[in-house]
Amino acid sequence: MNVMLLAAGRGTRMKPLTDHTPKPLLKVGGKPLIVWHLERLATAGFKKVVINHAWLGAQIEAYLGHGDPWGLNIEYSAETLALETAGGIAKALPILGDDPFLVMNADVWCDWHPTHAFTVQKHLKEQPELLTWLLLVDNPPFHPNGDFCLQSNGMVEAEKKGLPRLTFSGIGIYKPSLFESLEPDQPAKLAPLLKQAMKQQRVVGEKHLSHWVDVGTPERLANLDQILFKA
Repeated sequence: MNVMLLAAGRGTRMKPLTDHTPKPLLKVGGKPLIVWHLERLATAGFKKVVINHAWLGAQIEAYLGHGDPWGLNIEYSAETLALETAGGIAKALPILGDDPFLVMNADVWCDWHPTHAFTVQKHLKEQPELLTWLLLVDNPPFHPNGDFCLQSNGMVEAEKKGLPRLTFSGIGIYKPSLFESLEPDQPAKLAPLLKQAMKQQRVVGEKHLSHWVDVGTPERLANLDQILFKA
């Protein structure tokens, strides 16, 4: 199973830390954010990792190389113009392959273990009507209204009367066909694709009950750093 780490964001809210360092290389708990992902992916048995980048992307390639320290094969999808989430994934489809693949935001920290992705991939391949699986979390203070609703049968909807909204963690598993309508090398957001698939009852998900942090500001980075060094 292949995996893509999304690392093309400018990290504007992280300024001035990201003026000279790409956000995925900011250190927390003694190592760059993206390395936490690579270590977990390697432990889980993944081999091929695709990383997209735009802002200061050469630094990411120079630091990570081809993934040898983690026993991974890292390939890069360079974007001269940041293509947003869906556009970036669509550009990388030729190197992600035909099977469902895992996608993770490089700027989140989460103790969800990606070994579960292999079970989800098998389920998606056995259910042709399904397109996507999403990992959802409780709403953080900075995003109190959440994103989507999770039904008891695992289906995910944009809105469902009587159900609380949860926050999308930035971790999902997608079939390539979700992105087939997109023009190559054109910016495109992920949310419209997901909502359209939800209308068709083609999105499932789960709620993560443990630790997840969207490392979106210097304050959150510093707080996570303290937590990890105490662990």
